[in-house]
Amino acid sequence: MKKNNYVKTREEIEIIAQGGKLLRNILHNSAKLAVPGTSTAELNQFAEKEIAKIGGRPSFKGYGEKGNEFPAGLCTSINDVIVHGIPSRDAALTEGDIISLDIGMEYKGLYTDTAITVPVGKVSGKILKLVNTTKQCLYEAVKMAKAGNKTGDIGHAIQSLAEDAGFSVVRDLVGHGVGYSVHEDPPVPCYGKSEQGIKLEEGMVLAIEPMLCEGNWKILIDDDGWTIRTADGSLSAHFEHTIAVGKNGGRVLT
Repeated sequence: MKKNNYVKTREEIEIIAQGGKLLRNILHNSAKLAVPGTSTAELNQFAEKEIAKIGGRPSFKGYGEKGNEFPAGLCTSINDVIVHGIPSRDAALTEGDIISLDIGMEYKGLYTDTAITVPVGKVSGKILKLVNTTKQCLYEAVKMAKAGNKTGDIGHAIQSLAEDAGFSVVRDLVGHGVGYSVHEDPPVPCYGKSEQGIKLEEGMVLAIEPMLCEGNWKILIDDDGWTIRTADGSLSAHFEHTIAVGKNGGRVLT
């Protein structure tokens, strides 16, 4: 992809922001339903129905290689599943779980992507620390998404905060550009060194998504080709915003 295709116009960013606000509300309303006894299929059904109501299209549904397209509009990743958990009627939430809800939408021809991790019922303080640290990593990363910085500055902000709190950051999965399609360049890792990587320009639209693990950051992919979990079975949390790079930091669009 050519460098100038990273940058969106002001008009495009405003459309992405419109869709992003709508998608954020759908995601948070879906999260309210993540209670003991609810199946992940029910969460997906709700999210897809709400996207249809506003005239959007669930961009994850049907995405992927032919013959193994992702079957749902919402990724539902429980406990040790980092990302891409497939909703199922057989996967009922239980007290003490955590679940990452990751959702994407095409709206007026442009794309947004956002995720949140929530506890199911009561969880331990240690688990809440993992969730809250991951969320904090996202907002520290957004501050670094300003023109003149590099993708390494974003990754460094995430990695430093995560490791100082005793957690690891996933290295085999990254954030990414977004807007014209579900995934675009540039890659935006959750780790890195300051002043390294791709230089950020005002108007770039990025999906920044810290993925933290309670234990080791190494991953395994299930036989379904989608579900990615921690290799050691430890818990993982995931937050994501679509943002626009600005002069003084990222503008959250979701």
